[in-house]
Amino acid sequence: MAESYAPTPRTRVTREPERAVYDRAAAYQILDEGFICHVGFVMDNQPFVIPTGYGRSGDNLYIHGSAASRMLRNLDQGIAVCVTVTLLDGLVLARSIFNHSMNYRSVVVLGTAVAVEDPTEKLQALRALSDHILTWAGVVPLQMVAGSPLNDPKLDPKTPVPSYVRSYSRTAGAKSG
Repeated sequence: MAESYAPTPRTRVTREPERAVYDRAAAYQILDEGFICHVGFVMDNQPFVIPTGYGRSGDNLYIHGSAASRMLRNLDQGIAVCVTVTLLDGLVLARSIFNHSMNYRSVVVLGTAVAVEDPTEKLQALRALSDHILTWAGVVPLQMVAGSPLNDPKLDPKTPVPSYVRSYSRTAGAKSG
């Protein structure tokens, strides 16, 4: 299997294409680091995007769900699917909100899903799913934690980091209602 993916007109990044990477190892690293994928598909002219757990084994990406779910009932019917995993690495703040951005890594997988019917592969898929997360009973709380802010290189080094940036937390930054 090739180490890099050759982009096609359908898969080529068009906005800031120099930031795109078509490397298999980089894609696998993102898939292996993430926990939630978003599965997009169209059914009866209605688009759906469903967050779900997943696991990877080699070149196979297994998504988790109930056989009774709309998603799994329809994905093995040969419809096109888009699976996306995104990892947020940082908030990029600018003097103008127009120039605010985010640093992130993502993988977008386009294709057609197939049901796993073979009992041996089903067991392999179950192992990939459970090993990707953890195998224990209970809850491991997770939270997004902000790191130390880094000045823009163009910023005057004498400019202090504002307190609202130094003390930023997702909980405090979230708006209610």
